[in-house]
Amino acid sequence: MPRFLVVLDADSTLLDDEVIELLADEAGCGREVAAITARAMAGELDFAASLRERVRALAGLPAQSLTRVRARVRVTAGASELIRGVHGLGGAVGVVSGGFHEVLDPIADALDLDYCRANRLAVAGSVLTGQVDGSIVDASAKADALIEWSADAGVPIGQTIAIGDGANDLRMMAVAGLSIAFDAKPVVRATADVSLNERDLSTVLALLGTLAR
Repeated sequence: MPRFLVVLDADSTLLDDEVIELLADEAGCGREVAAITARAMAGELDFAASLRERVRALAGLPAQSLTRVRARVRVTAGASELIRGVHGLGGAVGVVSGGFHEVLDPIADALDLDYCRANRLAVAGSVLTGQVDGSIVDASAKADALIEWSADAGVPIGQTIAIGDGANDLRMMAVAGLSIAFDAKPVVRATADVSLNERDLSTVLALLGTLAR
């Protein structure tokens, strides 16, 4: 049974990139989508509504574009070290994302994550329809994932850590035993227990000693 659980946001936390923006580049609407993303992550827009608007801009994009986007995604410095360190200390690691399984799943497998949850893009006739397939992973869904994985792993909520950068992470961070703002927006830095500004996830390891006992 794991001693503790670490749950990370994906885009701009576990990953250096915002995947929706890389997809939008492929669709020729990168600037417009990036502006909406920035406002959503600052807490100025409802996340679910903003995601639907951004995904609509991808309608007609060939599904094969996902392969090019996967090749462009960069994993944040120190991510592998953090995950190996958590496992070495007897913990579990999950990622919950407002991004997309189609891009995140291979990365989660390569990093040996214990849990992974994200949105799915609807595809018809080998092109994106501009719709999200199924329920949207929003702030409430992120918090629910942390609680669900905590119960599944047999880890008390007080032994959980949530790491994120945007407003969509705030509910997850609020229910966790320890919340870490990682190179985060001001609204997240203002409420997190700890704020880390260096884009190196291995720096989180220094905060895990008491949870691993």
